[in-house]
Amino acid sequence: MTHGMRTGMHTTGLDGHRTWRETASHYALLPLRVFLGVTFIYAGLDKLTDSAFMKSGGTGSIGDTMRAARDSAAIPALVDLALKSPVGFGYAMALGELAVGIGVLLGLFGRLAALGGALISLSLWLTVSWATTPYYYGNDLAYLMAWLPLILAGTPYLSLDAAWRARRRMTGGYR
Repeated sequence: MTHGMRTGMHTTGLDGHRTWRETASHYALLPLRVFLGVTFIYAGLDKLTDSAFMKSGGTGSIGDTMRAARDSAAIPALVDLALKSPVGFGYAMALGELAVGIGVLLGLFGRLAALGGALISLSLWLTVSWATTPYYYGNDLAYLMAWLPLILAGTPYLSLDAAWRARRRMTGGYR
């Protein structure tokens, strides 16, 4: 049996050497990176600009939200720890979401930013959305799973990480 081989491959890659399928595979994580980055930046800014959220008590406050989630959390001790200073925890959460979002969007320490996003999503899943039934209605578990490919792959293209790697290669300081 003979196998035919295509010799006239149509290349549409950005660098002119890849097929469109190779280009699509190469940039497959970019939409996920943009979505998670924009979403986490929005979540952080939303918390910081919501006057009701950054209070230890009252409707819509971080304190009341945590007290409501405490008894149904998988690890109530995490909620208890945060309840020692709910406003401080709220600021830490908001600033953490901003850092993660900016890091992933710009590709600045991409794996570390993705790990931070995964840890935020894990902590929210184990506390706030743990009691969601059925489990797939809770979005924190889905966000946790969405961070995993970025932890594994990092931000190897269209990123500050890639620019730094290219610069180090050009200067001979990185292999």
